[in-house]
Amino acid sequence: MQRTNFGEMACSIARTLDVIGEPWSPLILRDIWVGLTRFDQLQEDLGISRKVLTERLGYLVDRGVLTRRPYDRRPRYEYVLTPRGEELVDLLMVMVAWGDKWLAGEAGPPVLLRHHACGEISHVELHCSNCDKPMRANDVDRLPGPGAAS
Repeated sequence: MQRTNFGEMACSIARTLDVIGEPWSPLILRDIWVGLTRFDQLQEDLGISRKVLTERLGYLVDRGVLTRRPYDRRPRYEYVLTPRGEELVDLLMVMVAWGDKWLAGEAGPPVLLRHHACGEISHVELHCSNCDKPMRANDVDRLPGPGAAS
């Protein structure tokens, strides 16, 4: 079955899904963010097949989300987030906040985030880049942008 090419759609959500919409990709990014940067570490933590992991890592490197860095004389690499990948982790932190609120259950969140700037346990919230007020789905109007489909 041919996968739909979301990257060609005039929609930022679809284009982002083209990069990380496959279910393993966000989990790979999460693991690299927390410090599991080598292929064997990722494969062991995720329980993913070597073939699928190789394909996903290659795709994320090709899309500029990860970069490969050699860590010994053999052709072995660790994977590092690029600036583009670091911003995708910001998106994952929004997903963490949603999952903690709606899916954590009685046990509570599996991970807590301590903010470096204030040292407090916190969660990500969306704010307007101009006025710094909260920004939620019902607080915005959607207007056509310069890249909108005609």
